[in-house]
Amino acid sequence: MSSEGSHYFDAQPSVGSNRQQIELSLADVFLELHTDSGVFSAGRVDPGTRYLLQEMPPVPDETTSVLDLGCGYGPIALTMARRAPGAAVFGVDVNERALALARENADANGIETASFVTGAEVPADQRFDLIVSNPPIRIGKQALHGLLAEWIPRLSPGGCAWMVVQKHLGSDSLATWMTDQGWPTTRLSSRKGYRILETTVGTT
Repeated sequence: MSSEGSHYFDAQPSVGSNRQQIELSLADVFLELHTDSGVFSAGRVDPGTRYLLQEMPPVPDETTSVLDLGCGYGPIALTMARRAPGAAVFGVDVNERALALARENADANGIETASFVTGAEVPADQRFDLIVSNPPIRIGKQALHGLLAEWIPRLSPGGCAWMVVQKHLGSDSLATWMTDQGWPTTRLSSRKGYRILETTVGTT
């Protein structure tokens, strides 16, 4: 949240523009990213996002569709597009400023397989082999549960979700809740207060 009371999960942030350019440098991916005030982690790639991208398992070769839930200006979705060039990648967010930046970043990095849209713009029959997300925890538990209940069932049979969540923001309780909903969720790794969670769905 900015000092002016604008949240990164507002559809139209009220805080004034303050554009920056940052870099995401991983062992296998390099991206130049435009950011702005009023979006999540505008000054740098969020440490949790970086940790997820560094430590997540390899993307399965058969992956054809990927969802980044709460995509912001696009670091996860664009990395997934580089790692799975044959997949259709969807970045979903409510923040129109973030979505515009993500589209700009896709163009600037020569990535044509990533689409950045609101949830309502995703085709109703679209399913995902993989969800990779730093979910918007700060929208509150009830809203977060509703968001996950909307999107986790859209995983393809045998699909999985990899999410990074800070321990002090409820990663362990979130894993328990998801498992209780019928989406088995385990901790893949932990570092400096962050957890990478893996959620799987059955093959039928």
